[in-house]
Amino acid sequence: MESKAIARFARIAPRKARTVVNLVRGQKVAEAISMLLYTRKAAAPVVRKIIESALANARVQNPSVDVDGLYVSIGSVDKGPNSNLRRWRPRAMGRATQITKGVSHIAITLTDRPPPAKKKPVAKKSAGETPDSVSQE
Repeated sequence: MESKAIARFARIAPRKARTVVNLVRGQKVAEAISMLLYTRKAAAPVVRKIIESALANARVQNPSVDVDGLYVSIGSVDKGPNSNLRRWRPRAMGRATQITKGVSHIAITLTDRPPPAKKKPVAKKSAGETPDSVSQE
């Protein structure tokens, strides 16, 4: 079972929001919410609200869902339009430059299946090594 929540036009830069979403992706919902409560990033309260909204959507879709068994499976942050938040900064010789404020579209998907385990990278042998030259420990 999947439940999804999307926050569009969130007033946070996508680069800053991606760090927080990457932090909670693959976590259990309870762990993700408790982690976000103590994360000192500007996007943490926004992402926490989106996860809580997806959790409420899961309860509405299926009242018998096990809330403790849900995982944050998909979390994506896309860049929104920045045409409506423009600021101007004074520059040298009476000029001004434009500063565009970032807007994000943040989507979180919860599932009841745990995320697949990541494979550990296999150490590659260099060209000069032979099986006898590698020490066995």
